[in-house]
Amino acid sequence: MSASLYPWQYGAWQQLQQLRGRMPHAILFHGPQGTGKSAFAEHLAQSVLCQSPAADGHACGQCEACGWFMQYSHPDYRRVRPEVLEEDGAAEGEDADAGEKKAGKASKTPSKEIKIDQIRALADFMNVSTHRQGMRVVLLYPAETLNTAAANALLKTLEEPPPATLFLLVSNNLDRLLPTILSRCRKFALAMPLQEEALAWLKAQGVDDADAWLAEQGGAPLAALHSAQGDGREALDELLRVLARPGVEAALKAADKLQKAPVADLVAWLQRWLYDVFSLKLSGRIRYYPRYRKELAALAQAAEIPGLLQALKAVKDRRAVAEHPLAAKLFIEDMLLEYASLFPR
Repeated sequence: MSASLYPWQYGAWQQLQQLRGRMPHAILFHGPQGTGKSAFAEHLAQSVLCQSPAADGHACGQCEACGWFMQYSHPDYRRVRPEVLEEDGAAEGEDADAGEKKAGKASKTPSKEIKIDQIRALADFMNVSTHRQGMRVVLLYPAETLNTAAANALLKTLEEPPPATLFLLVSNNLDRLLPTILSRCRKFALAMPLQEEALAWLKAQGVDDADAWLAEQGGAPLAALHSAQGDGREALDELLRVLARPGVEAALKAADKLQKAPVADLVAWLQRWLYDVFSLKLSGRIRYYPRYRKELAALAQAAEIPGLLQALKAVKDRRAVAEHPLAAKLFIEDMLLEYASLFPR
């Protein structure tokens, strides 16, 4: 396991050190998806458990505790996340949520939620004395995947936290968390990196056309890296072709070709495309797909603002059900036909 910081996180780490003398019992790290929040939280967890942390708060990486931590075997550390992330072996929960969504080969589809049994299992962990009378750390992410029962169970623990225990929660979307959980945590924002920092890091990872990948992921470098290394490029290009030249026949053909692609990804890509059309119409700016400026400009001129606003709301509603469409092909057809209706010929 790697718990190292990303280059754009050094400033946030220095800011966090101001809390070390008065560490709260629960910290909620929040910010845009695909920026390395869970890696940042793991870095803090290792430093809290380290036997010889450096003056700047970083773990030494050499002690017995660090060795246990890097093997996920530290007796005072627990990581709680949905089963699907465990199946995928994902180290970066927020970014696995963005792209790594394979269900694995098990006959039972792994859950995408954090369940109450996972929270209850922490009781035995917290009732045992800590190793060498030190701290214990619980890392939970993505926090918004807590189902209702699990969230309520966690709330009870946060209301009466056990001694010498630090809870680290990571969230991509605070709006999806219970207000009562938010009120029990010290919130710590982790911002999107500067474009120059993100581009430099992507290029160091060997990503070609780093600027295009970064733009398509809204500036999130880890999501951009995942997309660049993934196998979804063909589906994305097919979708963008039909979005650039909308029509009934094109929508039906595209739905047939894209029915095996992850529907949630298709909806997310359409949402970004609509945002670019709307933004270009109002302000002349493009955020996600600058290489399609000509096509986006033509669409922005043809579309009406009320229709675009309605389409943005509709695609947001679709995201809520995109993980479990009853029939993928029909879902995609309906989505693309609705989009095409914005641009009457």
